[in-house]
Amino acid sequence: MSDQREGNKKGLIIALTITTGIMVLEFFGGLFTNSLALLSDSGHMLSDASSLALSLVALWFANRPPSPSKTYGYYRFEILAALFNGITLFLISGFIIYEAIQRFNEPPSVSSGTMILIACIGLIANALSAFSLLKKADVKGNINMKSAYVHIIGDALGSVGAIVAGIFMLAFDWYIADPIISVLVALLILKSAWGVLKQSIHILMEGTPSTLDKDETLQLLKDIDGVLDVHDLHIWTITSGMDSLSCHIVINENEDEQVILQRAIHLVLDRYKIEHTTIQIEKPNLIHPELHI
Repeated sequence: MSDQREGNKKGLIIALTITTGIMVLEFFGGLFTNSLALLSDSGHMLSDASSLALSLVALWFANRPPSPSKTYGYYRFEILAALFNGITLFLISGFIIYEAIQRFNEPPSVSSGTMILIACIGLIANALSAFSLLKKADVKGNINMKSAYVHIIGDALGSVGAIVAGIFMLAFDWYIADPIISVLVALLILKSAWGVLKQSIHILMEGTPSTLDKDETLQLLKDIDGVLDVHDLHIWTITSGMDSLSCHIVINENEDEQVILQRAIHLVLDRYKIEHTTIQIEKPNLIHPELHI
């Protein structure tokens, strides 16, 4: 876990450095060429730089030890960072679409040649940033890293869109291509942002991890020899790659509690890789109220 977190940190630092530099270039390039596609891409890169910095802060917070008031530590800060990143993607996409609509009736002229050059530089930088995250960070299993990666991919799409729009304007003087391409890129960003947002909210709502099936887990525990029933089963995610499980297991009167407990712990660990389990062993005559949810 510590090696992966170090890789996440290195990948984020490289991506943040590249993104910040290209953001400045595209912002002034957009002003110089009067290109909405470039300005919108630089605005998106500003959000990306902020999101990458926030992801770094989240990693630092997550490494802080638990405290009496934060018994799980600060791992959830990574999920909050991912949620914030998803929201910013929605806001930026909405702004791009709004600005594009304003330009549809009277699209301004754009210095398309310079715009294409700057967008190509931006695309190369985005590709390098994305590669650094793919190479060093866990962009599939860690929602915080995934949200940062989605920002970078959104940047790359913006750069591609600016290049395509620039080609249309350079070849056909079709300046309306600038707002049209901007809207298409914004919609693609929204699609990716929705995935990050949905997953973050699911974790914060203590949802069952998508890789697990609660009914299957319930049956797995019930199939242990000596088990009569399983109730109050809850499975949730503390942060990416860190799932937890708790339940009550009712066993026969003559069964050894510690033996069945050990079997249940091993089953859950072997099948689902869940290391943190809280299992209460009960006998049939125990009266215990259930949590009615």
